[in-house]
Amino acid sequence: MIWNPGRECLSRKEYDAMKLERLKWTVRRAYENVPFYREKFDAIGLKPEHIQTLKDIEKIPYTTKLDLRDNYPFRLFAEPMNKIVRLHASSGTTGKPVVFGYTKHDMKVWRENISRIAAMAGVTADDIAQIVFGFGMFTGGFGLYQGLENMGVTVVPSSSGNSERQLMFIEDFGVTVIVGTPSYVLHLGELA
Repeated sequence: MIWNPGRECLSRKEYDAMKLERLKWTVRRAYENVPFYREKFDAIGLKPEHIQTLKDIEKIPYTTKLDLRDNYPFRLFAEPMNKIVRLHASSGTTGKPVVFGYTKHDMKVWRENISRIAAMAGVTADDIAQIVFGFGMFTGGFGLYQGLENMGVTVVPSSSGNSERQLMFIEDFGVTVIVGTPSYVLHLGELA
């Protein structure tokens, strides 16, 4: 199914042009707004204007998990904190957590992307979707919730854990879509 024909039905030429425009914008924005990236790009002689084709993505140095940790919590943000409307973080089980800051625009794009993904999977407003991801600092649950709600789907934000209760909701509410980690969804299936 198609959620956004204007984006999902582009010709290959239009799609590639959009990707290149966004790549150029992203590199310029990182260079101009995040000192870490300006220093990293300058160290290899990369300027935003050097990005002219999609193949030029190969010129961009990788950002490692160590880079993310070394710049904890907010030094990789391209926006000032007064533009950040939501913070999420990784668990930090192997060190400092990786922090994600989202602007209003980021949240709009996130909702749209989740709606598109769900539509591609066949989800419609007639579905009842139970989200069994956690709703804490983990970034997944909230984005899924908002994207599905954006489609008009009835959402059951049951979060994670308490498997017997999850199964009760699935049965009693007539859940038609379950969203969670594959291992946990499989566990629920084995319990049922």
